[in-house]
Amino acid sequence: MRSSRVTYEGAYHHVMSRGLRGEFIFFGKKTKEYFLNLLRESVKKYRIRLLAYTILDNHYHLILQNSSGRLSDFMRYLNGTYAIYYRKQHGGIGYVFQNRFLSTLIQKENYLTTAIIYVLLNPVRAGIVYNPYNYPWTSLGIYFRDENSDFVDNEFVESIYGSETQFQTMLKEWLLTDKKLKPVKTRFGFILGNSGFETEIEKNFNRRKQVETSMRKRRQDFIMRPVEDVINDFEKQYGIKIEQINPNTMKGKELRNKLLVLLKDEAGMKYSEIIKLAPYRTLKYSSLAKIYIRTKEKSRVS
Repeated sequence: MRSSRVTYEGAYHHVMSRGLRGEFIFFGKKTKEYFLNLLRESVKKYRIRLLAYTILDNHYHLILQNSSGRLSDFMRYLNGTYAIYYRKQHGGIGYVFQNRFLSTLIQKENYLTTAIIYVLLNPVRAGIVYNPYNYPWTSLGIYFRDENSDFVDNEFVESIYGSETQFQTMLKEWLLTDKKLKPVKTRFGFILGNSGFETEIEKNFNRRKQVETSMRKRRQDFIMRPVEDVINDFEKQYGIKIEQINPNTMKGKELRNKLLVLLKDEAGMKYSEIIKLAPYRTLKYSSLAKIYIRTKEKSRVS
């Protein structure tokens, strides 16, 4: 059994998710715009504080704060929804993203400012551009402008650098020296911080576990599976893509109902999320709960 991901409400993370086998998953402007709009929707939906992002052809980076304690739900929705879109656009059956997303816990003091700079300079390190401001798929152009972003907390980012001058100085310093982040592997996974940060993580993580135990939450990584995994397994088992399910036939209706139960029970999806998927778009929102209950009862009898 894989271990649950270490996080807690208020934790800062550097998150990176890569395409399977390093393959391109963001082709051109259209797919990057779709992912950016999905990212905007996701941070609002799960109340995640986004500080910086970079979208490259085969992976993306985020610097964020787990402000709601729902990082796993956020990532499951973000990657799962994009994977469904990707398969619809490019065909095929199987995984889109490589394994689980990678995450490094970040200590706020000093280390957060360096992590943001590191993420913003990814297009330069990849040899795509010389000037990071010439790459349109990062949050670099959002900071120190007259208007605030509607999904990146630029005001907070600006406050931790102190001024645009200090921000630019640090940006140029990293450009000239080609610095790299140096996360340390610990029993809590990779962390970016000083020697006392591990103790701080342990204290916060233990507090989170106590709260989750008392509330009997089911939002931990080792309980709920990624949406993408559930759909992939379903498609392999029944030899059909979910977009091809025809609910106007007895067989199609049966498959649709079985998938609904899996998405609820194994992926923890809400009806408001499920109704956006192809087999359920013609249904009324209120009918999903009835189908779920009826299908569960039928499976118990059989």
